[in-house]
Amino acid sequence: MQFRLNHIFLLLFLLLSVQVSQAQKKDKKDKKKWMFTDFKPNDSTSIFRASKLQFTNINKVRYYYNQKKRSRIKQLSDEKLYNQLLIALTDYVGKFGILNFNKDMDMLWHLARVAEHEEKWDTAKEAWRMIIKHHRGDSWLSLKYHNPNEDKNWAEIRSESLQAAIHHYDSLTEFEKDLYVDLEVYYNLVELRKTIDTLHPPKSVLLNMGEAINSPHEDYGMTISGLSDNKILFTSSRLMGPFKGVVADLHNRVNEDIFYSDRDEDGIWGEAAPLEAINTSYKEGSPCMDKSGNLIIFSRCFSPDSYGNCDLYYTQRVNDTAWTEAVNLGENINGSAWDSHPSLSITGDTLYFSSDREGGFGGADIYMSIKNKKKGYWEKAQNIGPVINTQNNEVSPHIHPKFNVLYFSSDGQMINYGHFDIFKSYYVNGSWVESKNIGPLVNGIGSEMYFAIDSKSEHLFYAKSSNEGKNNLDLFSFPLPMEAQPEAIVRFSGRVIEPTTGEVFGGIVTVIDLDHGVEITPKNLRDDGSFEFDLIDKRRYLLLVEGDNFFRIEEMFTMDGDMSDTLSPAPIVPVKEEGFMGAERKSVTFESIDFDPSSAKLKPEMENNLHLVIDFLVTHPKFDLEVIGHTDSDGDPIANMRLSHDRAENIRKYIVAYGSLDHGRVKAIGLGDTDPIIKNPVKPEEKKLNRRVEFRLFETKK
Repeated sequence: MQFRLNHIFLLLFLLLSVQVSQAQKKDKKDKKKWMFTDFKPNDSTSIFRASKLQFTNINKVRYYYNQKKRSRIKQLSDEKLYNQLLIALTDYVGKFGILNFNKDMDMLWHLARVAEHEEKWDTAKEAWRMIIKHHRGDSWLSLKYHNPNEDKNWAEIRSESLQAAIHHYDSLTEFEKDLYVDLEVYYNLVELRKTIDTLHPPKSVLLNMGEAINSPHEDYGMTISGLSDNKILFTSSRLMGPFKGVVADLHNRVNEDIFYSDRDEDGIWGEAAPLEAINTSYKEGSPCMDKSGNLIIFSRCFSPDSYGNCDLYYTQRVNDTAWTEAVNLGENINGSAWDSHPSLSITGDTLYFSSDREGGFGGADIYMSIKNKKKGYWEKAQNIGPVINTQNNEVSPHIHPKFNVLYFSSDGQMINYGHFDIFKSYYVNGSWVESKNIGPLVNGIGSEMYFAIDSKSEHLFYAKSSNEGKNNLDLFSFPLPMEAQPEAIVRFSGRVIEPTTGEVFGGIVTVIDLDHGVEITPKNLRDDGSFEFDLIDKRRYLLLVEGDNFFRIEEMFTMDGDMSDTLSPAPIVPVKEEGFMGAERKSVTFESIDFDPSSAKLKPEMENNLHLVIDFLVTHPKFDLEVIGHTDSDGDPIANMRLSHDRAENIRKYIVAYGSLDHGRVKAIGLGDTDPIIKNPVKPEEKKLNRRVEFRLFETKK
């Protein structure tokens, strides 16, 4: 059986139009123009898909109840008028208050099932996500809901646990998941192919910011200031500064202060120093600074003027070294519990923070407050809703310095690789859309929180234990991967299938940003052969697809809106028998491997396909290769035999030398015109078909 390599790229443009608008804000005081970008895409792709459920009552009523609408829902359910029922359920659930997520979750189950029945898959998946993120523990094991698909009697009720809900959601999104490759597997793959590639993704890119910043004590809760990115503020429990050794109360709690460091022209961070104008005998931390550098909002704990155990305060710059006395932001912001982790919006008129106050969705939620510019005070804080907040904890909100993108840390989202992971969400049509995990290059098995991103989207700064198994936190910097980039908003997707049989292949897909060297986490092909990446538009990329049963696909492309490719690799069916003689023909030929008449000289156009063979041998050390040369019947048979061997030998030498392979792994064989595909050829194309080079791979017993 013979296979030919056919790289068939069927570009299926989905025509996603992602519109990026820019706006300018002029600060009258210092005459500076702050440039920022807002995203206003259409509804074509999940990264920007606005919620079908607009929870407009979250900050208006604690609990929504309407007996007339409930009766109507029951009537439509009994009469099996599913289309109208879907509209009625969507309307009612969309009016939920926070307490409804505790008392009326059966309606969300009902909505999810009816949406599936009506094949409204986006609504169904959104309802399942709400169910999973806002579950209430063991009581869900007896939760009842209607299922119109299962029985002729619509009124029949069935019990199902939360785990069943997760399993059901997974079945709906089977071909949407990001199947990230285990990083150790990926790095081992890179090591194998490094002799033929220049692709060396960093293994140790998590860089400790050094002794000038970090101390033997806890260092965390940092922010990077302004568009110049030349100053950081952070929290430290080191014993120094004006209140060295002072504890806040009789409970012997360690003091925490705010420190700062400036970066010089060479990019070196200076020795950290305490911000003495703010620090007191109480605990100060988690600072954020506006773009002008003239306002700092921070958390202070156990102060006598606090509303709870930790409140948010602000101070304003007087001159280069002096700041005003810190002022509590007031009861519109602060509650009776813990309020911390502030972050200001691009324009400085919206404050985001985390709080574990009563009345939220779970442990700690993210809240926001808008500043009343005319009267100069912050409006009453509002919960940002159930799409972001969950039954567990959402902390460390961070608004990107240039883009309306919310980053935050959570232990309650749909996909977590560790305890707390970092997520990002876009603001679309007046609400935050479903968040996305920024991937395993950043999010490990532990907790990632207390972080900031610079204005150029080059680095992520965050706190992590400096020693495995230790609790002490240090500040680190990490090159911001593609998954975390705010402008990674266009989708590159594809499938790897055999074009004739439709066979699906398994393998690893890697995309490399050739313009900026931004790291992109590799993924496994899904069970249907599909893959997808969210990338930055108008950049050049290198696509690599490699697996055990096909030659590597390697293509360069430039993103131009959403793109989708169907990739057709050359399948590899290895010969199991030792040696080629007498074995069933299972080989691969390449149309580019076509020598000039009577010549054994390699031509430049052969190299791309020869490198596919080299790459496979390097990354699959258990395979050996036989290169078998053939000629047509023209000319002297003895000369043809010699010519076919010379051609195979020149290919063998090239493969061995370029791949730095053991000479014994590649054999050259010349058969002249003794093994034609077409006997007694007449037409030129028939002779060309016989004049070929075959590549036979053998799986050895090594």
